[in-house]
Amino acid sequence: MKRSSNATVYLIDDDAGVRDALAWLLRSRRLLSEPFASAEAFVALIDRPGFEIREPACALLDVRMGALSGLALFERVVERGLLSTLPVIFLTGHADVPTAVDAVKRGAFDFFEKPFSDNALVDRIEAALQRSAQALGERDHAREVGVRLDSLTEREREIMQRIITGLANKQIADELSISVRTVEVHRARVFDKMLVKSAVELVNLLRAPDKT
Repeated sequence: MKRSSNATVYLIDDDAGVRDALAWLLRSRRLLSEPFASAEAFVALIDRPGFEIREPACALLDVRMGALSGLALFERVVERGLLSTLPVIFLTGHADVPTAVDAVKRGAFDFFEKPFSDNALVDRIEAALQRSAQALGERDHAREVGVRLDSLTEREREIMQRIITGLANKQIADELSISVRTVEVHRARVFDKMLVKSAVELVNLLRAPDKT
């Protein structure tokens, strides 16, 4: 999968030296980053009305910070339903490893104990950005299909459900006690509104995107 040129790595660490070093590392790999000096600063971003992840992104999050810890920030990300589109990678000291492991069990993407290998970290960041891109694609697909489905009438929905189960026009007509011609008209409208040309395309459209 080709990485989006707008993919962003959020750097959330109260140590300016760590933020600067990570930003330099990411620039050297042609990755954009946005630094935050505290968990509170990042919360202010995600709490903005209408905020959502629109381009592939991930967060590098220090476990130990000021009043609001990295783990507490992780819980905020989870509560706001952002974790699928914003994978979180924890950066930890030795004493925080059990905490980071527990966070991974609850959905964090990974954790790295300081000091860490630059190459290994960037590899996992790339993987996290790819997961974000996949989640964004699935979200956008679902929204687009939802808009098309909302445009269908109740009768068109009834016929669509029978089309995707493989019923022929005559079978649909018999089930709904309507003429075959009426089924044909509604079938054409369903295809038109769903922007497909065949029953196979319709089934594929309604199927969840392939995660391979």
